[in-house]
Order: sequence, then structure tokens, then C-alpha cells
Amino acid sequence: MNSEISSASEDRIHAAAERAKQTESAAVKRTAERVEHGLHRATDAGADLAANVNDKAAEVAARGREATEKLRAQTSDLLDKTRDFVREKPGQAVLIAAAAGWLLGRLMRR
Repeated sequence: MNSEISSASEDRIHAAAERAKQTESAAVKRTAERVEHGLHRATDAGADLAANVNDKAAEVAARGREATEKLRAQTSDLLDKTRDFVREKPGQAVLIAAAAGWLLGRLMRR
């Protein structure tokens, strides 16, 4: 009889251990699925962020190119106007250049 009680107790212990093992296994599986889902979301968010940063960088680069072209055009126009002025009024151009040189010399001494 004692043997039967011991055997029944062992069976109950084994059954409880098996249920605990299955419960733990299911909990581990659910946790792993949550972690995997979280990693997918984080990866997607990172990819979206990288795409947005890339788009903004391209936009800034395009604006930079436009500004550079505009500045080149303005510089070219100013140079053309300066050449025309020197051709039309060479004496006045020399006097302006001398005055600018004198002024720069005074400023550089300080």
C-alpha cells in the first residue's frame, strides 16, 4: 500500500512537472514571439527613419546645388558688369582701385 501511495505521488509529481514544463514552454514561446515582433517593428522604424534622412539629405543637396548655381550666375553677372565699367571708364576704375587699396592698407595696419 505504501508502494501504491508512493507511486501515485510520483505520478502526480511527474504530471505537475510536465504541466509546469508545458506552461513554461508556452510562456517562453510567447515571449520569444513578442521579442521577435518588437525587433521587426524596431527594424521597420529604423528603415523608415533612414529613408526619411536620405530624402532630407537629397533635398538639402538639391537646394545647395541650386544656391551654388545661383551664386555662380550672380558672380558671372557682376564680373561682366565690372568689365564693362572698366572698359567704359578706365580712369575712374583705376582711381577706385587705388582708393580701395589705400583703405585696405589702412585697415590691415591696425
